[in-house]
Amino acid sequence: MNAASDAPEARYHQSQGLRLHYTDWGNGGAPPLLLIHGGLDHSRSWDHVARALRTTFHVIAPDLRGHGDSDWATGSSYSQADHVYDLTCLIKSAGFEKVAIVGHSMGGMVGLTHAGAFPDRVSRLAVLDGVISFPGRTAKPIEIRIAEWVGDLDKTAQRKAQRYASVADGADRMLARNARLTREQAMHLAAHALKRNADGGYSWKFDPYLRARAPYRLSLEYQVALWSRIQCPTLLASGSESFLPDPETVGVLKHFRQAELVKIDGAGHWLQHDKPAEVIDALKTFLEVSARSEAAILGPSPVA
Repeated sequence: MNAASDAPEARYHQSQGLRLHYTDWGNGGAPPLLLIHGGLDHSRSWDHVARALRTTFHVIAPDLRGHGDSDWATGSSYSQADHVYDLTCLIKSAGFEKVAIVGHSMGGMVGLTHAGAFPDRVSRLAVLDGVISFPGRTAKPIEIRIAEWVGDLDKTAQRKAQRYASVADGADRMLARNARLTREQAMHLAAHALKRNADGGYSWKFDPYLRARAPYRLSLEYQVALWSRIQCPTLLASGSESFLPDPETVGVLKHFRQAELVKIDGAGHWLQHDKPAEVIDALKTFLEVSARSEAAILGPSPVA
């Protein structure tokens, strides 16, 4: 990245024949930190967080398959396992041996799964309102999940893509979904979430088929087993006004070897947008405590 520029570099890697994009904030000599966005989001939604952490870490934010500037997966249901595989390909492509991970929502679940499957490859893990499965949550019978999935795929095939006359109109849609956003935040998010079409209008970059949730999901039993395998320090951050329950109240923390919980007051599900300063402070406290020692152990990152 140009030292005189505040903008990150766009890079790409391959996974299962897909060309996947990631945002690279430079500082290649520092410990690597991956920022994983949630569903229907994109890598540039992390910009504020990335700028705050890039002096200490080599920050990389991937666009998950079907999101942002990454390829869409034709005929895929975008399973969690697919996203985890893509993550392993990114880490291998970048030449990283061990990474710190921050994930939001679905991205948090991807981070949890990766850290449980490959516990020796993750140095620290922070999950922002991303423990979507939890003890006591009842799963729908498989036949209902399959029927709903088929119905969602049929609806998506028939649905016309949502069009906007301008980026500002897309920002208005975001503000309607999350009133805590400022106009400046919404405009930034929309600018990177929308693509311009041949007719001059705009539509979302994400694949509409992402809305159809795959019926084959990791069971709670499997997820708890993965959580218990995570070896690194783990931070679970939750918004006090989120629609998801408090991880401690529903008995999530006891399944981790070394996890701590931080509650962000006045934040909803998108806590890194709702209370950016508080989230950044929490991440710095959690991540930077051992960054210097990790840098000494890992040595310089091979990607500048």
